[in-house]
Amino acid sequence: MIKTTRANMRACLFASAALLALGTATNAQQANMTFFVTSAGSGNGANLGGLAGADKHCQDLAAAAGAGSHTWHAYLSTQGDGAVNARDRIGRGPWSNAKGQVVAKSVDDLHSPGNNLTKQTSLNEKGGVVNGRGDTPNMHDALTGSTADGRAFPAGEDRTCKNYTSNAQGAVMLGHIDRQGLRDDDASKSWNSSHPSRGPGGGCSQDDLKSTGGAGLYCLYYCFAVN
Repeated sequence: MIKTTRANMRACLFASAALLALGTATNAQQANMTFFVTSAGSGNGANLGGLAGADKHCQDLAAAAGAGSHTWHAYLSTQGDGAVNARDRIGRGPWSNAKGQVVAKSVDDLHSPGNNLTKQTSLNEKGGVVNGRGDTPNMHDALTGSTADGRAFPAGEDRTCKNYTSNAQGAVMLGHIDRQGLRDDDASKSWNSSHPSRGPGGGCSQDDLKSTGGAGLYCLYYCFAVN
């Protein structure tokens, strides 16, 4: 009876040690994470509080996941005076997800057909897979406000929901996190420039974004570590 108890105790200790080691390895990977999709949006449609508010949300989510030692920026372009290109504000790379998988080696690689952005690698900061086309609810739309090469749209037709300060009229360019769409073409498979938002209220509210594949409460976007 004593031998059995001691054997059980040893087995429990080994199991606990294995779980501890696994948890330590997971935490280390997340600490080294340099790319993720937000697990939740601002809760205010495409009004993210501008670039500063979007960056802060990236930083807060990263810190909660144990990767707050990096400086984080949202992958978003702006329009008009002083327009900003998303590709110019995310650092040089390479970037890895919460599981340590490299999604792109450089800015040029990120914007090439050879990048490693897929439904299985475009994970949120917790290491979770984002629902895509065919899942319920579909959450594959990511706010980018960007052209396919990661640059700003010309001034004029709104593609940034007034530079991420509007939750009413306007529109924002969206990418597909899972790189899947209703058509078999480059735009439908684009991670960063698939289609503009649309909806009964314009294209910037929670409900508008829900109607195009954003699951309403989310309004997701990409975050990259600058350093």
